[in-house]
Amino acid sequence: MSAKSFLDTNVIVYAFDQTHAKKAKIAQRLIADGVTEKKVVISYQVVQEFINVALRRFRVSITPADLESFVLTALFPMTAVSWSPSLTIQGLRLQAAHQFGWYDSLIVAAALQSGCSVLYSEDLQHGQHFGGLVVENPFL
Repeated sequence: MSAKSFLDTNVIVYAFDQTHAKKAKIAQRLIADGVTEKKVVISYQVVQEFINVALRRFRVSITPADLESFVLTALFPMTAVSWSPSLTIQGLRLQAAHQFGWYDSLIVAAALQSGCSVLYSEDLQHGQHFGGLVVENPFL
């Protein structure tokens, strides 16, 4: 993994999914690579979405201490994009141009703003291009 890439929230969630072992292993590898190689980034939105899912929807609940540890040691080191007016405007333009959901538009905008060449996501169309950014479903 030489180019900088962006992880959508769904990839991180799969790292904790006991019902999809193959997806969990792939997601865990992408997160580990992100932390050690520093070539994988996420946005603050991804952190928020992940915490929301972890607190409400995990089949096996995660303890508050384990959640805090994961956020501190894995997510925060990869967080490279915070909210900004330009992110919002770019998200609005992507939403209008591609008819994405609002949160998917912000994910694409954050990946573009962080200079990524790959956006790992299961939610968007595999192979779709946004300039120099390509969507890849890591679970295919």
